Amino acid sequence: MEKSVQALASATLLSGTLPAEFIRPLAEQPTATIRHYGPVSMIPTVDLSETDQEKLVQAISEACGTWGIFQLVNHGIPPEAINRLQSVGREFFELSSAEEKEECSDKAPAGGSRSVGGYGRQVREDADGKKVWSDHLFHKIWPPSSINYQFWPKNPPSYREANEEYAVYLREASDKVLKLMSLGLGLEENALGEALGGEQLQYNLKINYYPPCPRPDLVLGLVAHRDLSAITVLVPNEVPGLQVLKDDQWIEVEYIPNSLIVHVGDQIEILSNGKYRSVLHRVTVKKDRLRMSWPVFLEPPAELVIGPLPQLVNDQDPAKYKPQKFKDYMFSKLNKLPE
Repeated sequence: MEKSVQALASATLLSGTLPAEFIRPLAEQPTATIRHYGPVSMIPTVDLSETDQEKLVQAISEACGTWGIFQLVNHGIPPEAINRLQSVGREFFELSSAEEKEECSDKAPAGGSRSVGGYGRQVREDADGKKVWSDHLFHKIWPPSSINYQFWPKNPPSYREANEEYAVYLREASDKVLKLMSLGLGLEENALGEALGGEQLQYNLKINYYPPCPRPDLVLGLVAHRDLSAITVLVPNEVPGLQVLKDDQWIEVEYIPNSLIVHVGDQIEILSNGKYRSVLHRVTVKKDRLRMSWPVFLEPPAELVIGPLPQLVNDQDPAKYKPQKFKDYMFSKLNKLPE
């Protein structure tokens, strides 16, 4: 298996040098592209404990339409469940041996292609061979019929219990978010959830591990991209690094303890016919601090056709996107083909 960034980080911190394949082109380097950090309060915050539903619907609708991202507070997931999710994820990366991590990787046959599941470095290879400063673990947590436990760590032993507990709470919170997003479009509250597959909506967890880097000004943990999911619900640790592009400025997302960060993804943009916008974002790394995050990508079943909802299309606002099966959209995006 290719050497992990985690192992590479230990060596490079001593030498202070980076392999050339991690150095981003000048146009992508963080210090060359950041002209301004907007006030952290500019990132919208949505409070699910708000009792005035009209105000809550408006807050989510505005956040999805103007930013494509918001912080979700008082979401109903107990802090203890989030802490357990983070604890077992940290233990896997920090305590598990290289062999144990390898056991969670996709065992592709000789000459075959790997899936995005399991332990590895990056999902998509850059055309120019550049690499990102991160490792990851990727697996499904819902529905049970879609889970491949080959990708779930056996160490620590409590990994499965913590992830299954978090999945139950996350489904409740994300269901509320999708209903509010539907209402914000003037639709019935179940419209988006049903259009995304209902009970067959896929929940895909990715643990991102961004180790300290001797030259954080030259690398990226994740390059600028938009998620192909419907929405992404992310648990961060206390180390900042997630940035979103707004009005041609990269703005860093503030860390709020026990909050969730909700991204609008491509499938919601398509269903809403562009009324909600998929957010362009990237991740920077630090010289002396470890950053980790736990995004869950909510995606429709592979065979489901996703297109603008008929209720949102008319002569004045024609369809902006072509309907297609989610698996076809995903293949095109991952392989950088026209969508």
